[in-house]
Amino acid sequence: MTPPVPPRVRLGVNYTPSQGWFHHWLDFDLDTVRRDLDSIAGLGLDHVRAFALWPLFQPNRSLVRPRAVEQLVRLVDAAAERGLDVAVDALQGHLSSFDFVPAWLRTWHRRNLFTDPDALDGQERYVETLAAALVDRPGFLGITLGNEVNQFSDRPHPDPDPCTHREAGRWLERLLTACGRAAPGHPHTHSEYDAVWFRDGHPFTPAHASRLGAMTTVHSWVFNGTAQRHGHDGTATRHLAEYLIELSRAWAVDPHRAVWLQEVGAPAPLIPPGQAAAFAEATVDNALTCSGLYGVTWWCSHDVPRSLADFPELEYTLGLLTTDREVKPAGRALAAAAERLRREPPRPHPRSTALVLDAGDEETAPHRSVCAPGGRYFDAWMRLAAQGVRATAVLDRRAREPGHLAARGITELVHPDDVH
Repeated sequence: MTPPVPPRVRLGVNYTPSQGWFHHWLDFDLDTVRRDLDSIAGLGLDHVRAFALWPLFQPNRSLVRPRAVEQLVRLVDAAAERGLDVAVDALQGHLSSFDFVPAWLRTWHRRNLFTDPDALDGQERYVETLAAALVDRPGFLGITLGNEVNQFSDRPHPDPDPCTHREAGRWLERLLTACGRAAPGHPHTHSEYDAVWFRDGHPFTPAHASRLGAMTTVHSWVFNGTAQRHGHDGTATRHLAEYLIELSRAWAVDPHRAVWLQEVGAPAPLIPPGQAAAFAEATVDNALTCSGLYGVTWWCSHDVPRSLADFPELEYTLGLLTTDREVKPAGRALAAAAERLRREPPRPHPRSTALVLDAGDEETAPHRSVCAPGGRYFDAWMRLAAQGVRATAVLDRRAREPGHLAARGITELVHPDDVH
């Protein structure tokens, strides 16, 4: 069976406007956006991920502002004119340590955004409106429901909207269905930060991530304890994105499900500025060894202006370009990777060796913390990587199914206790 992979692996960037950050929607200037997109296209990248600020687009549950939607369409059209496709995130939600949640969900109108019937109606209306406005635009890829919206559902959020794993699943299915209804034929997705893979009891589960939506999305950030434990150039640090891609396959029903490395970046000082280019090159190269990779989308395009206050320090310097649109070393590394991809498609490494994973019940993964940095499974996979073994992951129950192993090309099973 031939895996349904795209004709090429995409390489793009999460678009952070150079002027005003995502507050640019308040003073939307298409000429500034065009100059930003020119600088992105100049790197040879092929797509951007664009973010709406939810309270500005839907300030009232029954109002999705036509002017805001029009501005989003103009951004998508401007990108297409420069050869850049666009994936659009709707429920922002959460960005760079700030929450952007409309007033009709908070304080005097407090509703649980995952379970309240009125809240669900409002969110459904919102994502359907965006999808319908974009369905016929050249270069529109699809909707991602929101950026790491799972962080609202659980600790350490200071004011969470608690839900069960079943409620989280119903929320995802309802909104993904709304996107598909309004924009059929486009790959609509959802994204979570790594609690979905690492935190025991978290309501958003690996099964949700690997089975719902058009493909699995992975967000890889080495500040999750990886770089703290292993250093900026340690095996685990440089292979974290690859690990998460392969870890996601353990829960996938479709053995050839595509995976999108939707966010990955080089956060200082854990990745020193002088090492950002080397980290970017190693991370992308390691990810490209994975089969079924849809694409890599770096975080982010432009630095955050220093004139804006209260960001965590690392957020100011994550861009491939400065606020003046000057290319940084990591930007040059991504441009070189894009050039290599244009010359020759990647040759994924066969993953015939699988590390067997026992995280408990398949649907809820109650012991998934073994997969986190410092966990028994994580450490075993990284020891294999240090030995030159390109391993994948398989759930212990699936490891006893010859048909599943054959469909994935797995011929050797290794258990964590056997890796030294």
